[in-house]
Amino acid sequence: MLRGGAIQVGQNATRSSVCVLAACGLLLSSGCKPTNQFAAPPPPKVQVAAPVQQKITRYVESTGNTAAVNQVDLVARVPGFLQEIGYQDGKMVKKGDSLFTIEPLPYLSKLQQAQASEASAEAQVKQAEAEYIRQSQLGQKDFASQSMVDQALAKRDSARADVQQTKASTEQAAIEYTYTRVAAPFDGVVTAHEVSIGNYVGGTTPTKLATAIQMDPIWVNFTISEQDVLRIKAERAKRKITTDPVGNIPVEIGLQIETGYPREGMLDYVAPNVDASTGTLAVRGIFKNADIALQPGYFVRVRVPVQKDIDALLVPDVALGSDQSGRYLLVVNDQNVVEQRRVTIGELVGELRAIDTGLTPQDKVVVTGVQRAVPGQKVTPEPVPVAPTPTPIPSPSGAR
Repeated sequence: MLRGGAIQVGQNATRSSVCVLAACGLLLSSGCKPTNQFAAPPPPKVQVAAPVQQKITRYVESTGNTAAVNQVDLVARVPGFLQEIGYQDGKMVKKGDSLFTIEPLPYLSKLQQAQASEASAEAQVKQAEAEYIRQSQLGQKDFASQSMVDQALAKRDSARADVQQTKASTEQAAIEYTYTRVAAPFDGVVTAHEVSIGNYVGGTTPTKLATAIQMDPIWVNFTISEQDVLRIKAERAKRKITTDPVGNIPVEIGLQIETGYPREGMLDYVAPNVDASTGTLAVRGIFKNADIALQPGYFVRVRVPVQKDIDALLVPDVALGSDQSGRYLLVVNDQNVVEQRRVTIGELVGELRAIDTGLTPQDKVVVTGVQRAVPGQKVTPEPVPVAPTPTPIPSPSGAR
């Protein structure tokens, strides 16, 4: 028994020794391992570019609407039944084309009657003049009394007056006869007819038949702010321009589906006063429209050049940010630290935006990776080139 118990105790002691040695090994191994330390990530990479130095044109930009130079309601000026419609609704017509015909025969009859009355009156004048001459000669020889001479003179003068009256009646009849034919007053488009053939028109009041609209040329009406007016006047005074600018200033427009301002015209009217209620000045340009691409009532974007060949700094428009304080750019300084620059902007030239203030030619503007550039934090700048915007190609003559 004792021997067996001794053997059991020895086995337990051996197990305890193994556990102690294992624990010591774990402690020794953990004590030799190096301590973990935090390593900061490298500064984020951003692409930077120097501003593009380029000559640009300063513009005053606005919005406007196209309007017809001439638009006339065609009306029946004499009463009668509509006999003929000589055009297709909505089609182009030439000046002088017959559009509507009101039964002309009654008015032709009146004209012929007036002409006959005029001829009769002229015959009466000849007879009265001959009688007056005869009575005057007889009176000189004392073969006719003075009263007979006076009566002959009165008849002659009355006959002359009748001729003038009949001529006026003939002219009135001729005018009414011409009114039976309603002609196109200018080249343009005529709207759908509002009266059908056989209807009685021109009764107590003139009857509207259709509307004629001139399409070429076409006006563009727009307004500019009082501030822009002052800018233009200051620039003209600086350049010592004192002549009337109307007709010498180009105007550019673009439709909603067009890129840029591909159509060119000329300024042809400037209102003499600023509207005090809106603080704007009414302005109008005129454009050739031979292809009828512009129709009255279109909404258009408008710009008028104010200054040409102005040195400017330009950056990609996508680099600009905005907040409640205005527009800004992110710039990387010599220590590769991001700075926020408040800027004022100018014209958009292609995909580049002119920067009026807040930027220098030596600045490095963040153009890509703006979301990774935090003001006050370091970045790793990668310079990239920005190409100048090419000079716009003049509009073809057909678009003017």
